[in-house]
Amino acid sequence: MWVLTVILLFLLTITVYFLIKFALIIIKVEDAIEESLDVLDERYASISKILQTPLFYDSAEIRQVLKDVKGCQDSVLYIANILVNKPEKIDEDENEETEE
Repeated sequence: MWVLTVILLFLLTITVYFLIKFALIIIKVEDAIEESLDVLDERYASISKILQTPLFYDSAEIRQVLKDVKGCQDSVLYIANILVNKPEKIDEDENEETEE
């Protein structure tokens, strides 16, 4: 009877050790994701400011750069949504309407 109790206590100790170890890993990952989301929010706001400034040069290259920056903004938003489990597809028709 005592042998069984000792074995179960030993297994319980090992289980508790790994539960605490994995809980700490999960907490660290959660903190890293929250920090990443904060950075993504800052970048999204910065890109939004840049996209709101009017173009003074009507060049195809400038328009292409603006389109690429808009694509980056959409990518940042998509990544942030994936990290918080709200994947939303980027609406290509909406992107084309804003370019014109």
